Amino acid sequence: MNMEFEKKLTIPKELKEQFPVSEKVKETVEKRRKEINDIFGGKDNRIILIIGPCSADREDAVMDYILRLVPVQEKVKDKILICPRIYTNKPRTTGAGYKGLLHQPNPEEKSDIFNGIIATRRLHMRAVEESGFGCADEMLYPENGRYLDDLLCYTAVGARSVENQQHRLTASGVESAVGMKNPTSGDFSVMLNAILAAQHPHTFIFRGWEVHSKGNEYAHAILRGYTNKHGENLPNYHYEDLTRLCDMYDKMELKNPGVVVDTNHSNSNKKPLEQPRIIKEVLNSARENDRIRAILKGFMVESYIEDGAQKIGEGVYGKSITDPCLGWDKTERLIYDIAELL
Repeated sequence: MNMEFEKKLTIPKELKEQFPVSEKVKETVEKRRKEINDIFGGKDNRIILIIGPCSADREDAVMDYILRLVPVQEKVKDKILICPRIYTNKPRTTGAGYKGLLHQPNPEEKSDIFNGIIATRRLHMRAVEESGFGCADEMLYPENGRYLDDLLCYTAVGARSVENQQHRLTASGVESAVGMKNPTSGDFSVMLNAILAAQHPHTFIFRGWEVHSKGNEYAHAILRGYTNKHGENLPNYHYEDLTRLCDMYDKMELKNPGVVVDTNHSNSNKKPLEQPRIIKEVLNSARENDRIRAILKGFMVESYIEDGAQKIGEGVYGKSITDPCLGWDKTERLIYDIAELL
C-alpha cells in the first residue's frame, strides 16, 4: 500500500479506561436515549430539536453554547426535546478545509488525530456531565463509533455516506436512534433503502471481528435538500415532498416511520437565516395534513453563538469556521416560537 504508517492510535478500551464515564453520565445517557427513542417510536409526542454548530471547532465556545440551551430547554420541555449536535468530523475529502475536531483539535494546526480522539471524547463527556443533555454526532467513519458509543444519544448518517454499506450495517447495531439523510442526488429511495437495511439484523466484518447486529427500529429519514446536475441546491421540505415521503413509507412498511427536517444545507442553500422560515412552513404542513404530523419527529438546525461564518484564523469566538450558522439571539427566539406553534 502506498501509505506511511506513523503510529498506532489509542484503542477504544484504553480510551474509555483513561476517560471513564461517571454513574451520573451513564444514567443521563440512558434516560435521554430512551426519551429520544420514544419520540421516534411514537410514545412521546414532543419533537426533537437537534441543534448546534456546523462543526464543534473549540471546546470552550461549544460548551458555552450548550450551557445556554439548558434554561431554554426547561421552558419548552413539554413540547421540545433539545439534543445538542456536537459534530466532531467534517467530510473534507478534497484535502482543502477544516476536517473537524477529531483531525485537528487546533483548527490552525495540522492533523493530530491521536489528540483529536481524546479531545472528542472529552468534549462529549463534558457536555453530558455539565448540561444533562443527550448529544448527537455524525457517523462519518463507522469504525470510530466505539470511541463515543457510551455517550451518544443520536447519530446521523450524512448525504455522502448513506449509500455506503458499512454505514448501513453499522447503523443496524447502534443503540441510539439513527437518522439517514437523503443523498446529494435527492433520491428518496436510496435513503429509505438505507433505513430498511439499518432496521434489520446483519452479520458483517467490523474492526476485524465477525459481528452480529440486532437491527435498529429507530432508524429514520432526514431531509436535507439536494443538488441537481447543474450543481444547484434544491429544497425537499415542502408539503409535496413530505406527502411523497409518507407514500413511500407506506409502501415499504418500515418500522416507526419518521422524518427530521434539516433546515440548513441544500434546504436553505446554506443561508442560515432562512431556517426559522423553513421550520414554520413545515409545521404549517403538519397542521394541514395528519399524515405529515404523524411522521414529523423534529428538526436539525445549524446554530452557534454568532451569526454567519468566518475563516480559520480570524478568531471570532463562537462563530462557525465551516458552514454559516444562526446566531444565539435568533436561535433562542426560534426555539420559543416553535414551542408556541406546536
